[in-house]
Amino acid sequence: MSDFKRPQVSLTKSLPKPNPYVLALENDYKDYAFSEERVLGFKGKWHSDVFKVPHETYVDLEIGTGNGVHFQHYVASNPTRCLIGIELKYKPLIQTIRGALKAGNKNGRIMRFHGFNIDQIFAHSELSNVFIHFPDPWTSPRKPQNRMVNPRMLELLHNLQRTGSRLEFKTDSREYFLWAMEHVRKSKYKIVFETMDMHSTEYAKGKVITGFERIFLNKKTPINCVLLEKI
Repeated sequence: MSDFKRPQVSLTKSLPKPNPYVLALENDYKDYAFSEERVLGFKGKWHSDVFKVPHETYVDLEIGTGNGVHFQHYVASNPTRCLIGIELKYKPLIQTIRGALKAGNKNGRIMRFHGFNIDQIFAHSELSNVFIHFPDPWTSPRKPQNRMVNPRMLELLHNLQRTGSRLEFKTDSREYFLWAMEHVRKSKYKIVFETMDMHSTEYAKGKVITGFERIFLNKKTPINCVLLEKI
């Protein structure tokens, strides 16, 4: 991983004309939503300083929260767990945490950050379950290194998760899924469940369907899914 070049992300503080969602990040929701500058000081302190919960509490992560449907459903359905969401776009970021808080669920936090850089903000074994749902498939032949599920990220996440934690990856892209599975099989993870048509299996029962996922289902596009475990 020594030759990895971290992605450059524009900083919130450098925006010349911050819109209402940017302002909300730093003001209205400052205790629950964090800019990329603020979050750098939380490594190893998510339990004690951010959530203020015992170290034994499970702290989960969703990389790419999108419109927030899964995030909001998860914090409501798992009140004894904590969930951190990562999103780059300001509007869905604020809409996600606003919806969770409006429903009375305060066990979630969200940040503006790039998923490739999570080793800067989480310590070894600080995370429990991780969710990566429908990331950009980067199907251009020259762009597979931009895919979120790649050898480097599999190694990184394995180090950041507690033993017994799980990693769930879903995508509508068969090309991406097959490519990712080649690397998954070489990783340290144990494959618990694997399918190229999730909604034809028992695994799909009881799981929330996001608006993005519904679009694919309406088009009869099978959802590829794999569930991994750190053993």
